[in-house]
Amino acid sequence: MLPRTCDLPLTAAANGVRVAVRLTPRARADRIEGVASAADGGSVLKVSVTAPPAESRANAALVALLSKASGVPRRDISIVGGVKSRNKTVHIAGEPQALLRRLAAALAVLPAA
Repeated sequence: MLPRTCDLPLTAAANGVRVAVRLTPRARADRIEGVASAADGGSVLKVSVTAPPAESRANAALVALLSKASGVPRRDISIVGGVKSRNKTVHIAGEPQALLRRLAAALAVLPAA
């Protein structure tokens, strides 16, 4: 059974899906750690990357990691909020309902962080 999308950091948008991300740069490994509760009561996808935040390297590593994990090409993933913050909003372009189902299934297997 899939978790409800309101329990996940996913929001349907006009031309894709928005994902709330909490990014940790300079970590030991590039990995998606799981879904955690945010301070505002919502949820965020916790992601760690080895790249430093300087020169947007951590943002590029985030896009690459999300592309690899979701099977969505890098060109369809962009950071639309929080470029210089740890809390980011990532937009994944595509058909919203199909993406929501696909991403919800992928996030369901992650541990709660």
